[in-house]
This record gives sequence, structure tokens and C-alpha cells, in this order.
Amino acid sequence: MAEPRKRRRHSAEYRRDAARLVINSNRSLRDVGDELGLDHETLRRWVNTERAREEAGKVESQESLSARERLELEELRRRNAQLEKDVEFLKKASAFFAREYDR
Repeated sequence: MAEPRKRRRHSAEYRRDAARLVINSNRSLRDVGDELGLDHETLRRWVNTERAREEAGKVESQESLSARERLELEELRRRNAQLEKDVEFLKKASAFFAREYDR
């Protein structure tokens, strides 16, 4: 019977560096994971954590929005929601007409 794998501990700096390697290159999680001897799912968690940390840093560094910018943001969000609904409708319509065409 095989012995259970020992869990390796990696420093926070190592995790960040491995995640940056995936983020900054055009290489897949599997390629980088194989190179570093890491499971790609472990590396995926590290990448997601690093991206969230990056995003949080961006939000903290930004100044608050002006009233005009807030209004524009709300309008853009409404417009985006409407466009997403339109896309869903068009997907369903195209699927319907494709089925009708095949008959």
C-alpha cells in the first residue's frame, strides 16, 4: 500500500511568485504546475488569490468616484444588464430557428 503524500508547506512569497508566473506568462496552469512540481488545482487557488489581492489593491488605491462618475457607472451597469438579456434572447432565438431549419 502506498504511503500518503506529505503535505508540503510553501511560503506566501513562493505562492505569489508561482501565481505571478501563470498570470504574467501565456502558459497554462498545468504547464507551470508541472514545471514547479505542483498540482494545477493548488496553483489555480493561488492564482485566484493573487488576482483577488491585486483587485483589492486597485480598489484601495483609487479615489472615490465623483457624483457624475457614479451616475455614469449606474447607467453603464443598466446598459450592460440589458445587453446581457438581449444576448440570451438571441441565443435562444438562434437555437429555435436552427431547429426549425433542420426539419
